[in-house]
Amino acid sequence: MLLACQKRGDMYYVYVLYSEKDKNFYIRCSSNLRLRYKEYSEGLVASTKRRRPMKLIYYEAYLIKENAERRELFYKSGRGRETLHKILQETLSCLG
Repeated sequence: MLLACQKRGDMYYVYVLYSEKDKNFYIRCSSNLRLRYKEYSEGLVASTKRRRPMKLIYYEAYLIKENAERRELFYKSGRGRETLHKILQETLSCLG
C-alpha cells in the first residue's frame, strides 16, 4: 500500500509521558507535541488529569502519520513496553 506524502514540514510524534504520581507510562502520538504537553501540564486532558505531574521523558518524530501510529501501538504492546524500558533504563533509574 502506497502512503500519501505529507506536506513539507509536517511531523508526527510518538511520545512517552511518565506519571510522577503513579509511576506509569502514558504513550500517545500527536502532530503538535508542544501544545499537547502544555495541555497535559495544565490538567486539560481528562485521562491524565489525576495522574499529574506528568514528565515528557521520550519522543520520536515521523514524517508519515501512519508510521507514528504503528509505533505507538507497538510501544503499548508487551514487547514494546520491554523495548521502552531498555531504551529508558537510565532515565527510569534517575526518576526512581
